[in-house]
Amino acid sequence: MSERPAAWRDGWDEGEDSAFAGRAPAGTDDPRYTTLTYEVTGRIARITFDRPERGNAITADTPLDLAHAVERADLDPRVHVILLSGRGKGFCGGYDLSVFAENGARPVDGTDGSGAEGTALDPTVQARNHDPSRTWDPMLDYAMMSRFNRGFASLLHATKPVVAKVHGFAVAGGTDIALYADQIVCADDARIGYPPTRVWGIPAAGMWAHRLGDQRAKRLLFTGDCLIGRQAVDWGLAVESHPADELDARTEEFVGRIAQMPINQLMMVKLALNSALLASGVATSTMISTVFDGISRHTREGYAFQTRAATVGFREAVRERDEPFGDAKPQAPAAT
Repeated sequence: MSERPAAWRDGWDEGEDSAFAGRAPAGTDDPRYTTLTYEVTGRIARITFDRPERGNAITADTPLDLAHAVERADLDPRVHVILLSGRGKGFCGGYDLSVFAENGARPVDGTDGSGAEGTALDPTVQARNHDPSRTWDPMLDYAMMSRFNRGFASLLHATKPVVAKVHGFAVAGGTDIALYADQIVCADDARIGYPPTRVWGIPAAGMWAHRLGDQRAKRLLFTGDCLIGRQAVDWGLAVESHPADELDARTEEFVGRIAQMPINQLMMVKLALNSALLASGVATSTMISTVFDGISRHTREGYAFQTRAATVGFREAVRERDEPFGDAKPQAPAAT
């Protein structure tokens, strides 16, 4: 990711999105999701990220909400296919790191009483672990970040097909989610990529090489460049792209075709093809990438970026990061 999870940003700092927020048992009608909505229409389960004012930025609740919703869909005998999308200007802009970066990794004040105090999910614990004057514990970092990956990987490990509909942007941590889907359908002008490899991040999910192959994954991650939707199809990252004003209708046609298939056939196809994907080393890639993601924030350049963000603001630091590459611009997503 480019970025560290926003547990200290949206979960505890603002007291809205606790990682341990109460959730109803799977299969009930009214779980208390804070980051997404869930509904079933016909044979399609619709999971929609619902923080448009923050670019659907990832919080500590996002992986828990997502895994819970995916399990509901997987167990629901009505559902044949899961459609994942985002409200607002884009699919997902990554983790919201602005407060953490601008605060210079200083611990936030107070807790929310969620029960996370003292654990790897406690924002104060993580902030102290990112303090350059202290000894960094990479496994404390890993204990937190691996839990995000587990939630996002529920898309891959669900027995039913998952289609991600990407519009606007799926960048940084947003790609950690999208690349776990079985199929990506995107708008022609959507931006998909991981600019934080320029400094302060490695894609923690580790899915790029598995989706694109070695050379093309390196082409993007060696530069932090993004693909647009049409390129994503040409490169094999997305299965279809359409003009933005046609994306909804064309995606509905696609998931409607999948939904006509018997559930047992869909499950067998996904499990059979996943066996080859998982045998290629997805779990190992995720483990290694998550460790390196933490390391990337604790290099000389990583600390310099964090210091610059604390001085001029996170968005300006990101603009300065991207300027030498010719693609610097005001950041529409909540985080990059």
